[in-house]
Amino acid sequence: MSNELIAKGEDRLIREAKNKFVSRFGREPRAAASAPGRVNLIGEHVDYCEGYVLPVALPFKTVVVGDFNNTEECTIVSVLADGQELSSSFPAPTVAQLKPGPSSWINYVKGVVAHFPRKVHGFDAVIVSDVPIGSGVSSSASLEVAVFTFLEALTKFEIDSVEKALLCQKAEHEFPGMPCGIMDQYIVTLGRKDHALLIDCRSLESTQIPIVTEDIVILVVNSNVKHQLTGSEYPQRRAQCHTAATLLSLPSLRSARVELLKDLEDMNCDELVVKRATHVVNEISRTEETANALRNKDFKRVGELFYQSHDSLSNLMEVSCPELDQLVDILRSSPGVLGARMTGGGFGGCVVALVNKSQLSDVKKNILSQYNGNPVFFECQPSDGARIMLYNS
Repeated sequence: MSNELIAKGEDRLIREAKNKFVSRFGREPRAAASAPGRVNLIGEHVDYCEGYVLPVALPFKTVVVGDFNNTEECTIVSVLADGQELSSSFPAPTVAQLKPGPSSWINYVKGVVAHFPRKVHGFDAVIVSDVPIGSGVSSSASLEVAVFTFLEALTKFEIDSVEKALLCQKAEHEFPGMPCGIMDQYIVTLGRKDHALLIDCRSLESTQIPIVTEDIVILVVNSNVKHQLTGSEYPQRRAQCHTAATLLSLPSLRSARVELLKDLEDMNCDELVVKRATHVVNEISRTEETANALRNKDFKRVGELFYQSHDSLSNLMEVSCPELDQLVDILRSSPGVLGARMTGGGFGGCVVALVNKSQLSDVKKNILSQYNGNPVFFECQPSDGARIMLYNS
C-alpha cells in the first residue's frame, strides 16, 4: 500500500461513474454532481455547541450520476475508494414513506432522498468516491451532499446552499442516527478553492478566509486506525456539553466565557462536564484567533494554536487515541513542523499539520520511521464545494 494518497480528480471519477452506469443500466446518465470531503483546520467538538469552526474542502470527491428509470424504485450502486462495490434498492418516496433500514450505507442515501424538498420518482444512480472512509474527513457528508446535489440536477430544482446543508444534516440525524453538528455538510456544500471557511454554527453565517500558504504545506496524515466504539462516545460528549450549558443557564456553551467555568466547579458537578466545557470555551476562542492569524499569514501562531487544540482534545474532551497522540508527538519533535492536531471526531482518523515545504520530505521520513502504524499522507489543497456537473436534459 502506498503511503501517498493522490486525488483522482473529478474528470476521472465521473468517467468511472458513467462507465459503471452504462454497464449496469444500459443507458447514459442524464444528471451528475460531486461533493468533496473535508478537513477541519481547528474548531473540534464545538459545532454542536454553536461555536466557530474552520474547515476546508478537499480535492477528494464523491460523484453521483444517474437518471430517472420510469418506475417507483430507486436503485443505487456505490463504488468505494478501495474498489469495493455495494448495491441496494428502496421504494421511491412517491409510493412509500422512507424509513431507516439495517444496511448502514444506504441510510445516508435514503435520508437525503426522504428530505429532498420535492417528491422524487424512481431513479438509477451510481456513486463513485475517492474520499477515504473512516478517516475523519467526512465521507458521510460528502455522500449526502453529493446525492442531494444530484437530485437537484435530476429534478431541475435547486435550493439555497445553507438550507441544503441543514437538510443533509437532518438526514444524517434521522436515518444513520448520528447527531452531528452542521460543520461537515456546510463546508462540503460551500467550500471555495484556496480558502478556509469560518462558520458561525449559531447564526449559520460564514466568512471565506484566504489561505496563502507560499512556503507552507498543510499536511494531512491518516493514522489508518479507527477504534471500535460503542456508538455512545459522540452523543455522550454532546450531552455533557449541553448539561454544562444548562447548569450555567445558557442556550449553549457558545455564550460561555472562561470566567464561568469556575461556576461549574463550584457546583460540584461531574468532573467530565467541566472538562468538556473547558475544552469547548477555549476551542471556540482558538478558532477565531486562528482565522485572524491566517488572514495575517502568521503561520507560527496558527501552529501554536494547533498544538493547544490537540492537547485539549486529548486531555479534556478525551477523543484522541494513542496513535493520534503519537503522530502529534512525532510531528512536535520534527524540524520544520509549525503545529499539528488531530482532526475530525476522534478515536482514529487523521492529523493535520503545518509544515515548511522545504522540510516536508524529512518530516514524512520521521513519521515512517517512528510511527507504530501504517500512515498515509496527502497534502491539503483547499478546494471548491459541491457542484452540479450535468443537468437532466
